[in-house]
Amino acid sequence: MADMKTIQADTREKMGKAIESLENNLSVLRTGRANPGILKKIVVDYYGSTMPIDQVASITTPDARTLVITPWDRGALNPIEKAIRDSDLGLNPNNKGDTIFISLPMLTEERRRDLVKNAKSYSEDARIAVRNIRKHALDEVKKVEGIGDDEIKRGEADVQKITDEFIARVDQTFQKKEQEILG
Repeated sequence: MADMKTIQADTREKMGKAIESLENNLSVLRTGRANPGILKKIVVDYYGSTMPIDQVASITTPDARTLVITPWDRGALNPIEKAIRDSDLGLNPNNKGDTIFISLPMLTEERRRDLVKNAKSYSEDARIAVRNIRKHALDEVKKVEGIGDDEIKRGEADVQKITDEFIARVDQTFQKKEQEILG
């Protein structure tokens, strides 16, 4: 059986992973500026195996509206281009022979609202994950043997404080991304 400190540490760790997941999901949302992170989830079919794009090429941003993808092997140019076209990012890569250029268009107001909706959905998923972790932690607190009702109440209050802290972090992360998208 776990004690209160172990339950709290485990809860913090799991909730931290929920925040990490939220940040990873938000990093692929386009904000209008060129950011190599938007290509993070693209996988390339390269010589019969699928690999993340950053393992077959370097991605740079020479200016605020352009991404330059330079494959380490010229044979990867066409698979990279195909993977980007087939993704749901709506990007149009231009193959220049040894590099791929992607010009990011200005975001329309409607597209910005859609991106904010996606960000809100990701943050709601993170809130749900945090609440599920809280529920599990509260169950663990009730299972601790050899403690009285006061200790159980104190343990539940501590878990709730941790939950409130992480819900606030979810909200801060969402608001920051919302400002990035709308700004």
